[in-house]
Amino acid sequence: MKKILQVITPNDYARYVNAPVLHPLICVLHLDELEPYRRSLNKYSVYGLFMMKEFPDYLPYGMTRYRTSGSSIIAVAPGQIGGVEDDGGLITRNGWVVLWSSELFKGSIWATKMEEYRFFSYFHDDSLRLSASEWEWLDVLIGKLRSELQDNEDSASLRGVVQGYLHLILEYCDRVYHRQMTSTEEESSDLLKRFLKLLADYYSDNRQLDSGIPSVTYCASELAYSPRYLGDMIRKATGGTAIGYIHSFVVEKGKGLLMQGYNVSETAHLLGFEYVHHFNRIFKKVCGMTPGEYLEKL
Repeated sequence: MKKILQVITPNDYARYVNAPVLHPLICVLHLDELEPYRRSLNKYSVYGLFMMKEFPDYLPYGMTRYRTSGSSIIAVAPGQIGGVEDDGGLITRNGWVVLWSSELFKGSIWATKMEEYRFFSYFHDDSLRLSASEWEWLDVLIGKLRSELQDNEDSASLRGVVQGYLHLILEYCDRVYHRQMTSTEEESSDLLKRFLKLLADYYSDNRQLDSGIPSVTYCASELAYSPRYLGDMIRKATGGTAIGYIHSFVVEKGKGLLMQGYNVSETAHLLGFEYVHHFNRIFKKVCGMTPGEYLEKL
C-alpha cells in the first residue's frame, strides 16, 4: 500500500516537515529555514502553492506529471494527489509553501474567486514559470504574509489582512498563468476543465452505479458538442482521444480506490463496470499493467 500523507488541515503538512504552526487555517513555510525532511505523496483537503527554485523535472500529479522548469509554482486543490512517495531519504528545497483551508475565505468577497483560477485544476500540467522579478515580488509578499501570522494573534482583523495578501499572491499567479497560455491553449484548457468537471460530477453523484462509466456520446451531449467535434478538440488539446481521456480519469479513480484497500472486483463495481475483465482490460491499456499487478507494486 502506498504511503500517502493526508493533508486534511494546512498544519498537517507543517507538522510533517517540523515547521511552526502559525494559524489554524493557513500555514506559510520558508523551506530554506527547514531541516532536511522526507518526501511525501500527499492527498490534499486544502489549497496550496509550492513556490520553489527547483522541482523534480517531472512531478507526479493526478493523471499526469507536472512539467517544471527553474523557479516556478505548483498549485494544488482539495481532492488532489501529488508529490513523491517517501523513500526514506532526506531532501532540502529552496522557496515557500503556502497551504490554506477553504474556510479562510468563507464569507469574504473572494470566496467564489477560487473557482476562476484555472491553474488549480488537474488538467493544467505545466508549472507557473516565474521571471526573476516575479520571484522577488512573490518572495516579498509571502514573507510579509508570514510576518503577519507570526506577529499577530488570530482575529477577524488578522484574517482580513491575510485574505488580502493571499488574494494578491493568487492574482500574481493568475497573471503568470495567462502569460503562459496562448488563445488556442485557453480554448483547449477551458474545454478540458469543463470535461474534467463533468466526469468528476458524474462520479460524485454516483451515476456510474446505475449508468456505468460515462460514454463519449453522453459527455458530448452534456458539453453541447457533437461527439465528433468533442473528439477533435480533445485530440487537439491532448493528442489523445476523448474515450482515452475518460478511461484515464476512471483508471485514476480506480488507483485511488485500490490504494484505499478495495480489491479489484470491488473497485470495478464502484467505478461502474459491469464486468471485472472490462476494468482489467482498460486499466492495462492505460497503465501497462493489470490492477492485480498494480496492487502487487503498492
